[in-house]
Amino acid sequence: MDAFRRKLFWGRPAAASETIRLRKRKSTLYSKGRCSTEQGAGLFGPDSYLIMFSVVLRIVNCFLVQTSFVPDEYWQSLEVAHNMKDTVQLLIWVPRLVQSLLAALADVKLYSIMKTHESTEIAKWVFFSQMCSWFTWYCSTRTITNSMEAVLTIFTLYYYPFQGTKTGNSSKYLALTAFAIVVRPTAVILWLPLLFFHFWQELKKLDLFLYKCLPVGCLTLGISLTIDRIFYGEWVMVQWNFLKFNVIQNMGSFYGSHPWHWYFTQGFPVIMGTHFPFFIHGCLLVPKKYRVLLIAVIWTLVVYSFLSHKEFRFIYPVMPFCMLFCGYSLANLKTWKKPAVCFLLVSNMSLVLYTGLIHQRGTLDVMQNVQQLCKDMLPEKDEPSLFFLMPCHSTPFYSHVHCPIKMNFLECPPDLTGNNRYIDEADLFFEEPLKWLNIRFSGQASLPTHLVFYNVIEQKIEPFLMTRGYVKTAVYFHTHLPDGRIGSHIHVYERKMLDDR
Repeated sequence: MDAFRRKLFWGRPAAASETIRLRKRKSTLYSKGRCSTEQGAGLFGPDSYLIMFSVVLRIVNCFLVQTSFVPDEYWQSLEVAHNMKDTVQLLIWVPRLVQSLLAALADVKLYSIMKTHESTEIAKWVFFSQMCSWFTWYCSTRTITNSMEAVLTIFTLYYYPFQGTKTGNSSKYLALTAFAIVVRPTAVILWLPLLFFHFWQELKKLDLFLYKCLPVGCLTLGISLTIDRIFYGEWVMVQWNFLKFNVIQNMGSFYGSHPWHWYFTQGFPVIMGTHFPFFIHGCLLVPKKYRVLLIAVIWTLVVYSFLSHKEFRFIYPVMPFCMLFCGYSLANLKTWKKPAVCFLLVSNMSLVLYTGLIHQRGTLDVMQNVQQLCKDMLPEKDEPSLFFLMPCHSTPFYSHVHCPIKMNFLECPPDLTGNNRYIDEADLFFEEPLKWLNIRFSGQASLPTHLVFYNVIEQKIEPFLMTRGYVKTAVYFHTHLPDGRIGSHIHVYERKMLDDR
């Protein structure tokens, strides 16, 4: 029986001495070309050229954004750090270039996500959608926490355990999620549906919570508290203060409010721009495992709709998720693919150039005038002083000047005492500009040498300007879309002595 079994499985004894010739296969799975492609000849592996392309493009992006967006990109970043640097240009451009590099790496990560989970073809169109999005160009290189949150969203998504994938990198994605929440606490809104979905599909739920979620959360909170203790000089929980100020006390509404539907009717369609129809189309095509991203987008819009103070930038971190759906749409187009690509390029690049080079640039241009005043200071002349008669925080401040010139602006701190009759200094000024000026500058000695304001109030304060000897010295274009207190141009007036006139 044993002899029969050996003969059945091993064949004839003589076969062992025969030379066996293998048939050549045409498969390219292990070919030299494929191996070299997979390993990549570059320093960064197979995506070396993509990384270099993305970095170059984001640096170009950085220098093509020469306009202002929101006060926070200066007053919550550069203004805080202006004492740490010796030159204006270093302070202005280094943080933005760093943000540009991070944005470029995030772009490549978004490509890698789709290449890993789907295919190179899908990844290519998702990458294209990301790179030509006008709002991504407008925000990605700015020094606002929303831009960093969007970058961290992509890095976190790279390690997220989608349905049907292994959860081996749960610790990494949980750590990045925690870091994003520390950077901007509202990041928890976007990630809450994904965290819940991960917990729901995890078989060992208790282990996930005890050995991953809890240690990561405690460690991140501890590091955050320690850093804040060092800089504030006392124990402060910034995340709680953020929640208390913006949600519980609703102090954000002090800076403006919108109707509940604003994000659905204006905010989201505007930031998506011409990508919007492709986003809708892609929602119908993506595999089931990506529906959690759509749920996260809708959930974020709904939650933010309950807050009275709304801004476009608040929902910017959902853009990477949306680009995934847009990429699916483009990848599945057949006849209309080339026209669609041309349409997206032309429409988005037009907005990129207009919003980056033209719209709302006056508040930055006028600071160059202030820099020149510093350079032109002479011992025999009075030291220049400026007063910005504009909505508070309209312009950058010492971060863009960096010299000890005296500057003041209309202040608008929120009332923390609960006084219903509280009116800030800026509101008092715009109610009666001429009266406010005559009271504030009742004596000649207190007059600033320069006044800076939007053209919309020029006629209202003209009597004050004439009687106090102010002469227009510069005009800067700001926007084609003036709105309320914000005019189309910024005027600079200088006080001339009688013998100079």
